Amino acid sequence: METETAASDPRLLVSLAQRTGPLDSLLIHPAGGGLAQYLGVASRLACHGAVHGIRADGLLPGEQPDNSVPEMTRRYLDLVLRLQQRPKLLVGWSLGGVLAWELAARLAEDGPVPAVVLIDSFTEWESASDSVRADLLAAIERSVGHLGGSSDAERARATALAHIRASADHRTKPRNPGPALLVACAGPRRTKQIDCWRRLSVQLTVRDLECGHFEVFDQAHQPHLLGYLDEFLARLTTAPQENAR
Repeated sequence: METETAASDPRLLVSLAQRTGPLDSLLIHPAGGGLAQYLGVASRLACHGAVHGIRADGLLPGEQPDNSVPEMTRRYLDLVLRLQQRPKLLVGWSLGGVLAWELAARLAEDGPVPAVVLIDSFTEWESASDSVRADLLAAIERSVGHLGGSSDAERARATALAHIRASADHRTKPRNPGPALLVACAGPRRTKQIDCWRRLSVQLTVRDLECGHFEVFDQAHQPHLLGYLDEFLARLTTAPQENAR
């Protein structure tokens, strides 16, 4: 498998839990680039094995954000291949789910097929409208409100804008023969969202979350999300042969 190593910054790969178990996991950042919203999910995944995360470039001084899903996929693939063991599960919310799907397709080219969890992700981000863009930027600005100095917020905003462009330009095309879970939020696009992923997935499980896209990790809804994750993980750990080609 050909990779591009020169542009892959090892600082983007974060160890979230060093555990021994049957199911190592990788969490991939959503638009905006951070990993903080995944803390509850990471804790649940740590019950099954080691957990790593990939944050986005552009959040620290001197970094430049990526604005291309294929470029992020190439860079992140190199980071994954540096791990002692390839992750058996890739998890991502929003843009993170798309990146997880693309990475799984690349990893499947010469090894076991990872399972994928898509948390309200879309094969085509038709929601890259002014209203959704405003919602995303508002969420990013709330998340960095505790940071000292305006430069941190400016970097976060620039990274979010780069990711919005990447999402708007990308169309997810690879098929995935491995197990996949889609947690789809309420909204008028849910039916189309599910249909699009079904066309690309051989083993897709769909679960509904009755909340908006930016409410997924709220205290009221996270227990439902974690319950769906537990159900999916139970199947993976009792039938690991499903992850093999």
